[in-house]
Amino acid sequence: MMLHHLRLIVLHKKMDLQKVRLMQIIFPMPRQTKDETVNTEPLSSSDTVQNIDGDATPASDAQENVEVVDVAVGSPLPGMKQQLDESVRIPKATIDILKDQVFGFDTFFVTSQEPYEGGILFKGNLRGQPAKSYEKITNRLQNKFGDQYKLFLLINPEDDKPVAVVVPRQTLQPETTAVPEWFAAASFGVVTIFTLLLRNVPLLQDNLLSTFDNLELLKDGVYGALVTAAIIGVHEIAHILAARDTGIKLAVPYFVPSWQIGSFGAITRIVNIVRNREDLLKVAAAGPLAGFSLGFVLLLLGFILPPSDGLGLVIDPAVFHESFLVGGLAKLILGDALKEGTKLSINPLVLWAWAGLLINAINSIPAGELDGGRIAFAMWGRKISSRISSLAIGLLGISALFNDVAFYWVVLIFFLQRGPISPLSEEITEPENNYISIGVAILLFGLLVCLPYPFPFDPSQLTDFDL
Repeated sequence: MMLHHLRLIVLHKKMDLQKVRLMQIIFPMPRQTKDETVNTEPLSSSDTVQNIDGDATPASDAQENVEVVDVAVGSPLPGMKQQLDESVRIPKATIDILKDQVFGFDTFFVTSQEPYEGGILFKGNLRGQPAKSYEKITNRLQNKFGDQYKLFLLINPEDDKPVAVVVPRQTLQPETTAVPEWFAAASFGVVTIFTLLLRNVPLLQDNLLSTFDNLELLKDGVYGALVTAAIIGVHEIAHILAARDTGIKLAVPYFVPSWQIGSFGAITRIVNIVRNREDLLKVAAAGPLAGFSLGFVLLLLGFILPPSDGLGLVIDPAVFHESFLVGGLAKLILGDALKEGTKLSINPLVLWAWAGLLINAINSIPAGELDGGRIAFAMWGRKISSRISSLAIGLLGISALFNDVAFYWVVLIFFLQRGPISPLSEEITEPENNYISIGVAILLFGLLVCLPYPFPFDPSQLTDFDL
């Protein structure tokens, strides 16, 4: 009978910035080779190459006296890369210490273990609360081996039962890039500033090639660019503050330019291991929560306040049908003044705030490693969030047939942000209900921004049917 195990596959996505993103896919695969079977026979004194204090015998003696398990090196850690020059050799003594002295009846009772890419996967019965058991196991692991190993407490997708994975830290190295990250991020930021300005100058949008011959016109887009940039900026600052509180390290954000809406927001990598799902939810939800809050307030002010120049921006009210949230607010606040086919003068702050809300909304789509994808993962776990992500990307792909913003966004997700999300230290404990409520509210609010408003603004346009 073939053994099945969890495999964490490291996929490298090459970006223009030569960024390497580590992603994980967990699924069962068969083990058929002899070298991949863990020997759990009792050890004699001559077999031990590493004692509890971590002292090791010379490598030559170890090779002669000890059976070892060759494990292909791999890393489930975000922001890390594989070491492919040598394999990790795990002595039987170390495996037995992990099984008998690090784990235990009060935390995780081991029933079997299997070779794992870069370490050992332990199956068994989890005792007590996952968070407390993880803390106890980690403390024992630290006492026995120092910083030599890293523990993960995950869910086995085969039977939805907890498994423990121990990975040697020596197989992990920080990610390096050919171009300094801050320099690449700054370059993207400059281009994003240009597209934010360009987005608010309709004359230049009609003929992009004329932009460099009419750079002085970009000044007309300054106010709109500042409003949208403020909403994006608040979003990113909220991520940073939440990450600081939870001990999560974020890389430099890469702002993604867009000539349609000014920017697609920012791609921000998590460069260390997230402790648990609640911490991930706090950081992922902080950005959209702040961005939606500011954008919504500015949108209301735009509908309520008259234009500063007394003229405003003349639009076709049909544009409000593109968003359920904006269309509903427009009908509620403007009332009978809102009619299809009748031109309407509005405060341009409405469109500027709307752009900021849309940028937050598309980042809140529950797909891949977007904020929405991380929120869904944190609330519902890896299996359910993976299915939601596939559905969301599929629906977005259908929308791309009719909307150019959706087309560029689905391409961006597919090549840069499709995930899967790297494993957390402890993925079993669910977040508290109040954080889940915030996460659900963010996903629903983003949906209201993206969905169209289907009802006519003028009730007289409704057709009466004789039944």
